[in-house]
Amino acid sequence: MSHSYTNLLYHIVYGTVGRQPLIDENFKPRLYEYLGGTIRGLKGVCLEIGGVEDHVHILAKLHPTISVSDFLEKLKANSSKWAKSVQRGFGWQGGYSAFTVSESQVAHVRRYIQNQQEHHRRLSFEEELIALLRAHGIPYDPNHLWT
Repeated sequence: MSHSYTNLLYHIVYGTVGRQPLIDENFKPRLYEYLGGTIRGLKGVCLEIGGVEDHVHILAKLHPTISVSDFLEKLKANSSKWAKSVQRGFGWQGGYSAFTVSESQVAHVRRYIQNQQEHHRRLSFEEELIALLRAHGIPYDPNHLWT
């Protein structure tokens, strides 16, 4: 076969430094626009961005020439540098969570990301992250979720 065919879909979740409520309603649209542009700059396709004051969810299609870890390192570094120039004290947490998504589940994940405000009226970020890790069968140490 002379060509490579991929559909590398990821649901990515990461928080602000110290889970501080740094993404207010005024800052959110600009931040999401910057994240989307950075994703495109990394040859990815941004399908959805959402979140609340202390974290973001991104549904993106990654280009096959970049690993998830390299993609997120560049996305977080670039957006953090920009955000610090706009909003004092801004920063992202050190880690991230990334879950593969089947094409058949894209609409479901998009709705999930779009409904973050409603979702977090019932559930904290920590509760949400633990539920996602469990749903994807990812072992975790509760003592090191946020370090």
